[in-house]
Amino acid sequence: MNMHHVNAPDSHNLKTGYSQAVAVSETRRTVYVSGQIPVRPDGTVPENFTEQAEQAWANVEAQLTAAGMGLGNIVKHTTYLGERRYRTQNSSVRRKVLGDLAPALTVIITGIFDETWLLEIEAIAVD
Repeated sequence: MNMHHVNAPDSHNLKTGYSQAVAVSETRRTVYVSGQIPVRPDGTVPENFTEQAEQAWANVEAQLTAAGMGLGNIVKHTTYLGERRYRTQNSSVRRKVLGDLAPALTVIITGIFDETWLLEIEAIAVD
């Protein structure tokens, strides 16, 4: 797989750890990860946003691992936040989890299916 991060020189300046677009060539497989919720394998839900975000990302990573991929294969992800007030914490956890990886991303503020969940994360990965 060849992945090229695209950030048009005449677009706004990025300082948030994501790409405006990601061009991918020479791929073999694409995996679409359904929205991963902040539920632990034992069925419990963490109480605070940071722990929920970390759990949702762990669940994304678990699905990718099961598909023979990892976080580095993500080319696009969408995070659904239950409330706008979590946007800064969300960005912080995303940067901690993804490090220097910079997939394309979208964050949507919306109602979440279960009111105990504060976010949901879906991803597209290629190899």
